[in-house]
Amino acid sequence: MATPSFASSESSLATDDSGLSGVSWSAVFAGAAAAAALSYILVILGFGLGLSSVSPWSNVGAGAVAIGLATILWLTFTQVVAAGMGGYLAGRLRVKWASVHTDEVYFRDTAHGFLSWAVASLVVAAFLASAIGGVLSSGASIAGAAIGGAGAAAGAAVSKAGDSATDSTGYFVDSLFRADPSVNPAAPDANDANVHMEAGRIFATDLASGTLSAQDKQYLAQLVAKRTGLSQPEAEQRVDAAFTTMKQTADAAKTKAKEAADQARKATAGIALWMFISLLCGAFAASLTATFGGRRRDQFVHASNPSVR
Repeated sequence: MATPSFASSESSLATDDSGLSGVSWSAVFAGAAAAAALSYILVILGFGLGLSSVSPWSNVGAGAVAIGLATILWLTFTQVVAAGMGGYLAGRLRVKWASVHTDEVYFRDTAHGFLSWAVASLVVAAFLASAIGGVLSSGASIAGAAIGGAGAAAGAAVSKAGDSATDSTGYFVDSLFRADPSVNPAAPDANDANVHMEAGRIFATDLASGTLSAQDKQYLAQLVAKRTGLSQPEAEQRVDAAFTTMKQTADAAKTKAKEAADQARKATAGIALWMFISLLCGAFAASLTATFGGRRRDQFVHASNPSVR
């Protein structure tokens, strides 16, 4: 029985490829599908590992800096691995160009890898982002509820203890009308609640402008003197002290809010920058591995006899 012969020279396989498209879209979409699926799997895995390292207890679990660094490294790793796999498949599964120059083949392989990365990125952004976002938000809600549970409980207790009619000014308003029982032992009259509410509105209005007007100061001092037994000068000093303390507290809260907003801005900018870098790494990995897959594809020796399997 005769042994089937194999052609090892490119001349026997060379055909005219000038009329064929330079892009094998089937290979591109196959690589993109693999890259998108692998990217989704790795992101979910990374998020699970991240949640396992977070703890609501003090001095337990990874810190914010460590978690941020690990997130950046994992995103870059995800992009490189997923895009590299997609690029390799796009290069390996493409149609072989027998009559195309080697330099042109290298360029086309690189383009196939880049296209597979681009299509996979669009698929993830358009179809998988909502799913990933849902998982991330659910996990973040669980982690946030666990970490902030103690603080929320304390805040609720303080809120219930405060005067809801005067909101955040309730404590300071109450401090205005604290009387020494030995000096003014009389029980408060029925209008005390209305007086407290009025004083709270005055403080809230003056806090918005940043200064306590002379008329408001005099009026509040008269109310304080009447209900505490203090002299007018002493009542005015108490009003000044309460307003100053209240203003300092409000300014401190504003400063903390601005600092939190600035930190959030910096964190968002950092995440966007590192996402940009990781995407570039993914594009490079996809383009490079596509050339490896193309070369491996071109190394196969085709049988000259179609009957050979």
